[in-house]
Amino acid sequence: MGQSRWYVLQVRTGTEENIRIQCEKNIPTTVLECCFIPYYKEQRNIRGIWTTQQKRLFPGYLFAITTNVDALHLHLKKVTGLSKILGTGREIVPLRKDEIQFLQEFGGDEQIVEMSQGIIENEKIIVQYGPLKGKEGYIRRIDRHKRKAYLELELFGRMQRIQVGLEVVAKS
Repeated sequence: MGQSRWYVLQVRTGTEENIRIQCEKNIPTTVLECCFIPYYKEQRNIRGIWTTQQKRLFPGYLFAITTNVDALHLHLKKVTGLSKILGTGREIVPLRKDEIQFLQEFGGDEQIVEMSQGIIENEKIIVQYGPLKGKEGYIRRIDRHKRKAYLELELFGRMQRIQVGLEVVAKS
């Protein structure tokens, strides 16, 4: 068997969980090692109470890990609602090592990006802890009121704009 590679599946936004379940039910584990949807945690103020919610990090995408992409491609033809496996033109391209490493650092084993916490000093964000620590360079905008950071980074061959939870506890 070959080496495990990560692939990105494009689906209609909102159908990610349904398609993940279809993949897990219909594709043998010898072909599909793992299929997952990365999430991030955010804090929402609902009627005056801050609650933590989970949202999809990349709406419209899910990830598949396999050693045999050709067999995976054949099995995916039976999955209802799947758009495609991302690649370049007709070629299916796996994620690069640096992209996988970023996703593993960012979301951990569970692929859930926890809330980060930081401060703003002289108009510059300093993340004190959480998955954004050391990744401040990706932050394009912060919404302190909604406790969110908006990031821009290149993943799976295109510029991705994502949002994650960030609480700014002080500003000087």
